[in-house]
This record gives sequence, C-alpha cells and structure tokens, in this order.
Amino acid sequence: MSLTLDEARARSAALSEISYDLALDVTSPDDFRSRAVIRFTTTGGGSFLELHRAESLDVTLDGTTITPAYDGKRIPLDELAPGKHEVVVDARLRYVTDGEGMHTFTDPVDGERYVGGYLGLDVTQRLFACFDQLDLKAPIALTVEADPTWTVLANGLPTGPGTFATTPPIACDLFVVAAGPYHSVRWEHAGIPMGWHARRSLAAELDRDADELRRITEACYDHYARIFTEPYPFDSYDQVFVPELNWGAQENPGCVTFNEFMLPRGRVTDDDRRRRAMVIAHEMSHMWFGDLVSPVWWEDAWLNESFADYMGFEVAETAVGYAGTRVSFEAVHKPGAYDADRRRSTHPVAPTGEDVPDVATATTIFDQISYGKGNAVVRQLVTWLGEQDFLTGVNAHLTRHRFGNATLEDLLSALDAASPRDVRGWAEVWLRRSGHDTIRVTRRDDGVPVLTRDGVRPHRFTVTAYTPDLEPVASRLIDLGDEPPTLPDWSGLIVVPNAHGETFARLDLDPQSRDALTLGLTRVPDPLVRSVLWPVLLDRDPLRLLAAQLPHEPSPTLITAALTRTRDHLIRRRLPAAEVPAALAVVAAACATTTEHDEQRAVALAKGLAWSTADTGLLRRWLSTDTTDAGLALDPDLRWTALCRLAELGGIDAPQIEAERDRDGTADGMLGALTALAARPTPAAKAEAWASMTEDPTVSVRRFRALAAGLWSPSQRPLVADYIPAYIAAASALAERGSAFAAEVGRAFPALALTDAELYQVRAALHPEVPTVLSRLWNDELDDRTP
Repeated sequence: MSLTLDEARARSAALSEISYDLALDVTSPDDFRSRAVIRFTTTGGGSFLELHRAESLDVTLDGTTITPAYDGKRIPLDELAPGKHEVVVDARLRYVTDGEGMHTFTDPVDGERYVGGYLGLDVTQRLFACFDQLDLKAPIALTVEADPTWTVLANGLPTGPGTFATTPPIACDLFVVAAGPYHSVRWEHAGIPMGWHARRSLAAELDRDADELRRITEACYDHYARIFTEPYPFDSYDQVFVPELNWGAQENPGCVTFNEFMLPRGRVTDDDRRRRAMVIAHEMSHMWFGDLVSPVWWEDAWLNESFADYMGFEVAETAVGYAGTRVSFEAVHKPGAYDADRRRSTHPVAPTGEDVPDVATATTIFDQISYGKGNAVVRQLVTWLGEQDFLTGVNAHLTRHRFGNATLEDLLSALDAASPRDVRGWAEVWLRRSGHDTIRVTRRDDGVPVLTRDGVRPHRFTVTAYTPDLEPVASRLIDLGDEPPTLPDWSGLIVVPNAHGETFARLDLDPQSRDALTLGLTRVPDPLVRSVLWPVLLDRDPLRLLAAQLPHEPSPTLITAALTRTRDHLIRRRLPAAEVPAALAVVAAACATTTEHDEQRAVALAKGLAWSTADTGLLRRWLSTDTTDAGLALDPDLRWTALCRLAELGGIDAPQIEAERDRDGTADGMLGALTALAARPTPAAKAEAWASMTEDPTVSVRRFRALAAGLWSPSQRPLVADYIPAYIAAASALAERGSAFAAEVGRAFPALALTDAELYQVRAALHPEVPTVLSRLWNDELDDRTP
C-alpha cells in the first residue's frame, strides 16, 4: 500500500500544526522501541498515521487508549473532531539489514555494533509512526536510549546524553539517527558546530583525510554563505560515514550521511577526491534547496536533485578547487542520462503531479533524468539566463518559502521576476518535455561549417575549432535556435559544438571532424572537450577506439569512464558469448601499459586490466607480490578485483578465497569473498551463490549485490544459462521485501547478452503485480539491449 497523491492532498488539506516528540530505545540487539507523541490540528473527519510492521503496538488518542484496526501499515484515526489532538504510539519494531528502517550492522573487524535510521521515500514509517509525506513538515524533538559509550548523532544539536534540540519544521523523511562507537573529528566554523564521524575501525582513514574533509566542508559552507541570502538554517552540521547506506549520501538536515566507499581503506585517487568533494557540495546545497524549502509532492523531486547535482559539480570545480570535476560529469554521468532519455521510461525533468500518482512511482524518478539530465538542464539554464539572474531568482524563492514547501511554478515565478527572458517558455520545452535535441555539424559546398538543431529547444554553448592536426584555433559562445549559424571563418577546420558541455544534446559531427577526432582524439589538449567526445565516439565503434586511443589518454578519469562504459554497455549487455573473449583481449591489451610513471593513470589502467585479462599467471603474480608487474601496490579494491577475475577464470579455489577473506578481515573483504566464490566456473559455486541469494530471507542488500556480481559472467554462459529463467521466476517475490531490495534485484539482471527467447521470457513476466521498482529496471534493461 503506497501513499497516493489524492490521499496526500486530502490529508494535507485537513492537518496542520504537526509536531513529533520521539523516543527511541536501541539498547536491545533484537528489536527497538519507538515511542512517538504526535500533536496536530485537524479540520475534522478521519485520517491515518503510517507505521510499518510493528511487533507490538499501544495507541492513545487524547489520553484514551484505543485499539485501531492496524493492518501492519496504517493506523486509522477515525472521526476526529475539529481542533487539536495528541496521539501517542508506543511500538516495538525489528531492525533491518536492507537500509530501510533502523539498520543494524556488526563490524567484523572488532565486533562493534552500529545502528542507524537512514530514511527516504516510504521509510520513515519503518522507524516511527508519522504522517509520512513531504508537505506535512514538522519540528521533531528526539531522545535516544543507547549504550552510554556510544556516540549518537541526529538532526538537532545534542543538549544532553541522548537528547537533542528540537528541529525546525522538516519533512519527516529527512529525519536521521546514527548510533555506535563512532570515531569523531569535531570543530566549529562560522559559529556552527561541525564534525566528521566514521566507524571506530575506520579511524585511521578518517584521521588520514580529516584535514581535507574539513577544508572542503568549510569551503562549501563559505561559498553558500556568499551566494545564498538565507543563512544556514540549522544549528549544527555533522557528516557521518555510515555502514551499508543504500545511497551515495543523504541530505538529512544538520546530519548528512555518506556511504563508506567515500572513505577508501587503501589508496585515495584524485577521482576519489573529486567525487567526494562533489558529493559534499551536493549534500550541503540541499540544506537550502530541499531541506529549507521542500517540494509539495514527489513530481518536484528534481527541484532537489537537479539543483543539488548541478551545485555539487559546479562548486567542487570552481569554489573548492577540484579541477576536472566537470570532466567526470561529462564522461561518467551525462552519457547515462542520454541513455535514460531514449528509453520508454523517460519522463520530463519536471513531470506533473498526476504523472506521479503514488510514492511507489516516485521511487522510480530518482534516476538519471532527475540527476544527470536535470543537472545538465540547470547548467544550460544558468548559461542561458546568466548566473546573477539565476541566483537572484533562487534567493527570492528560498526566502519566500523558507521552512515550507514549494512547486516548480513557485520557482519559475521567482526566476521570471529576476530575468527579462521568457523563463516559462524555456521551462515548457526544457522541463516539461522528455527527450533531447541533436546538434549537427554539416558543411556547405565551400567547406563552411553550419550548425543545425533537430528539436525545439534554445541552446547556448561553446563551439571550438581545431586544425586538421587537432591544434586548437578558437572558441566562441553561440546561441542555436531556429536559424542555423554558419561559421565562415572556420572553413576546413574541425568543429566541436557543445565543447564545454553547457547544454544537453546529442552531437552528430560531420565526417571530416568525426574521422579526424576518431584517429587523434587524445591529441585534443583540453580534457573537458575530450570528455564530451569520448562517449560520442565510443558509441560508434568502442573496441576500435579503445585499442587506438586508450593507451595514449592522459586523463585517468576518461580512462576509467571509457572502460566502464565498454564493459557495462557492450560486453555485459550486447556481445554474444563467443565474441566476449576477443573483446576482453582488446580491453586488456589497451590497458597493458607497463612503462607508466603517472600513478593515477597507472591505477586506472591496472583496474581495467584486472577485470579483463585472461592471463592467470599475471593475476597470480600480482596477488603473490601485492604489486602489479609495473610495481604499483595493490590496494584492497584492486586486490579484490584481481582476485575475483582469477576466480572467474578458475585460477583459485575456495580455501584460498577464504584465506584472502581472513587476510582482509573487513566487511568489504567478506563481500569480496562472496563475489569471488560465486564467480568460480563450477556448477557447485553457482548453485551455492543462487541459494544464498534466494533462500536466505535475511540476506542483506550488500550481500545480495556481491553474490549477483559473481554469479553472472559473459564468459560463463553455458554455466549460468539455467539461472536466467530461475532469476526471472524468482525476482518478483524477492522484490516484495522493500524498495531498496527490489532495486537490487532489478540491478541483478543477468550481466550477459540474452537471446531473443530469454528476452521474451522477461517481457512475459512483466505482469501488473510486479513491484514498480523492479518493473522499471527490467523495462530499462530490455530497452538497453534492443539495437
């Protein structure tokens, strides 16, 4: 039962002045106590609270014990008189291991226990009884009973042991609590208490990176303090690396949670640092756009995510000093947004409320349209409007709706007042329509380049010209609309439109430009221009381009992006099994640069070689010496990549894998061992992995993911063929466990090319009862595998 738009509108119209007084007791390892005092005013009639699968339940209404017809999901509140009411819901609930509720985790390194409520759509009700919708924002007061030696973190500033200051009005899905023996680094900046926290067994990694994390935090804070007229709206700012978070990060007001992969145990590459800085900037921008001002309903989720994603990349690049962050967006994120915009599931960046009829549907729009495309569209808006007018409108919007909810129309009104341009006309073609334009380069008979547009959107972008030897000549910012601009002074030159990625449009280069760039891509000196071109050229002939250009590509970011796209979109989706070994050999040869002196580039190439090589002797040497043949030390991630590939090739047995797991000793090592064990090319290994995925009702999201990563292999089709129909048959029931688990089941789609008959089986299994999240992911897979 998913909350519908109609239900949310009716409840919002009836309720006001909501507040929560919440008490949690997490001292028991078996279950936890959740006691919520909910005060509200109503216009009268019936309403309901959400609470998911309480083990026990006591409810009082205005001091009188009641026995509501609780169905495991909702607590009906029938025939409420107009006026003020108080409901007390005292319940016990189970911990979860899927990240949706009060998550529990025991660290294998030291046996320490951590719990945390990491929320989101339809998840708050798994933690406490609430009116679980965006536009019923409320202050939350919190007390937590926990092990007295633990650190307890939440949205509000601590006021005593286990007690926290009442928050300003926030959407209840942004509540957070994280408790355990965390290692902390604390300080104060601009009068705001701040901190970074990580599991005790990651203390060395946090201390290693603490100065950098503090510098990024302060630089982001100072930048937002300059560009936003509204002050930082909360009383503290903690950032916590929490175990087994389903997202990359979560923008909880005053206490942001981060996935632990952003605190690597081994080598921290420049790409790691750029990504982490981008996410820190992204989440902090949410304190204003998303937390201070929240959407009314989920159709405007893009207002949160597109804005924050744009800010994350922009601020990391320009204000925090991580050059190359835009390169990663163009090469890593934007290509996936173009893919998403071609699928049947594409949707406008800003859909209407009726396009999102319930919360289950809303879970599917936190996708590459809302993030990657939305980011690009916001950047085009800033380019088109000018930054000053954009920020003037945004600031007016934030002030007008502070601690409240707002819609796209509210934002457009603010931008329209700040700019002389036709903002609503722009929004109609860019935000309300799905799909994207194509920018074409053609030539007149005299060789003069002409830019044309297939589509209806106005574009402003940089176009760059090069000599036939790919020496840069000139760049200029142009507007492309109905009238095709000609470039007579660039006759005979190589032309790259959208060279700096300011707009969101496919590129169709003229033959002269395309041929020259295919042969000499890595001679283009600007990595941002190459980041735009790599995906365009990869889509035409990926293996040929990799073989010719990857050994000469100086950017580790672009190396990793090209390898990942080739693996995920070609080898794991499209290539027949018979062609996979040859394709992997091309990838391995392109990565086998043994004279590399740039460590960052060497890491990117070594990771590609580790998953593509068929040379078991090479992998054994790496593992025995803990270095590559070129002398690069193996960090835990690279070591497990090599070990899993060796297992896939049949070069290591179970006892050796178990020894590696014991050698590692961490949660990541346990997951790496699961993948390696599942990857072995034996019927017994596949049967054991499949049983662990499907027969254990307590299997966690991360364990399921690790097992699936080893189960499927394009090189092992005969061995895994029988598990394809088994997966299709079992997936729907597995996905009923919750949206996070459903998403993982969908991502566990067989990572190899399927036959027409197998694709037909998937289509036939997509009956209306398939959970929404799974159905969306399956349909996307079907689209991605259709030429």
